[in-house]
Amino acid sequence: MNLLALLDEAVSALKAPLDEDDRTQGWTDDLRREVQEEISINRSVLRRHGNGMARHLCPRFDEWMEREGVQPGRLRDLVGTVQRSLVEEARATQ
Repeated sequence: MNLLALLDEAVSALKAPLDEDDRTQGWTDDLRREVQEEISINRSVLRRHGNGMARHLCPRFDEWMEREGVQPGRLRDLVGTVQRSLVEEARATQ
């Protein structure tokens, strides 16, 4: 899957209301919105300026999820995939 498609998928998933499993894993509506906004900003930067800008993005979603106490689950896995993909793209464009 290409990077922008992955970011589109993540933004869409994070715009949807949380289900009970998400809440049990530590997600709140505020956290969901904040993470969605951050991924949306990254997506906009890449759309406007190209994937080469990935090297200037510093995703720290894993630290954010740890700090918030979010447990493993579908959304955390998706956010982790977004972070890994952004890091891989940054390395590929250096």
